[in-house]
Amino acid sequence: MALQTLSSALELTPVGDGVLSASVGGDFSNGRIVDPPEKGFPFGGLLAALIAKGMGDGLGLAAPLRSLSIQYLSAPAYDTPILLKPHLLRSGRTVTYCELEARQDERLTHRAQATWGPDDAGGAAAGIIAPPPPLDSLDPAATLSGDLAPRFTQHVDYRLEGSSRILSGQPAEKAGERLWMRTNDGAPLDAVRLCYLMDALYPPAWTALRRPVRMSTVDLRYDIVRDPTPEIAPDGWAFFEFTLQDLGRGWTLDDLTVRGADGALIALGRQRRKVSPSRAAREG
Repeated sequence: MALQTLSSALELTPVGDGVLSASVGGDFSNGRIVDPPEKGFPFGGLLAALIAKGMGDGLGLAAPLRSLSIQYLSAPAYDTPILLKPHLLRSGRTVTYCELEARQDERLTHRAQATWGPDDAGGAAAGIIAPPPPLDSLDPAATLSGDLAPRFTQHVDYRLEGSSRILSGQPAEKAGERLWMRTNDGAPLDAVRLCYLMDALYPPAWTALRRPVRMSTVDLRYDIVRDPTPEIAPDGWAFFEFTLQDLGRGWTLDDLTVRGADGALIALGRQRRKVSPSRAAREG
């Protein structure tokens, strides 16, 4: 069976009364490629992208997305309609506030809030702590592959700084990954695809562990500082730095910085995840 395209997965269908319908297929499972999709849950980055698109399309918003905050209340089923209902809270000349509820079979699966508004073309670029390595300086073979790669990675081009550090037992202060990413459908980077990519890697906590541990996103927040454009994200590429902030007995917290080809900030992300009670202690 042919792989579902990202563009088709992002399609929304109006069903009346301001509600839009979406569906997530098994190609977008966060489970391993070698396992049936049902071994994992629908990919949170795709759901974030659908929620952002549902707000923008459903409310006819022309301004760029500035921030998005989502609570992942329950995992939706595959290939079953998810109903997205956006609500406009307040709209002004420079800032628009809205929220969205997502339901499946009357069950609330997600609740989100977002802020939209144009940005000034000027302003100072954000400071750079460690500049991204040039894309062409990295080995094209430094990608994600193997049995641990989730299904959703089939829609992404990866270029890691070095090799993957997954399950390598890194010290907590060094846990995370630095890499270039783009969606592999040839589309320019926009806010919707940025929402997808900002979750398109294994949890940074997995680089501090020696074996995989089940964890699920509870809260996610994205802040878009600069609108993605072909000038700052040539051919759709942007640089992503995932860092672990906390790995406790029941929760993990990680941050993300996204930069353009010029090294200046595009977006920030933060995720709080619930760790399965069976989490193994870090070795070493």
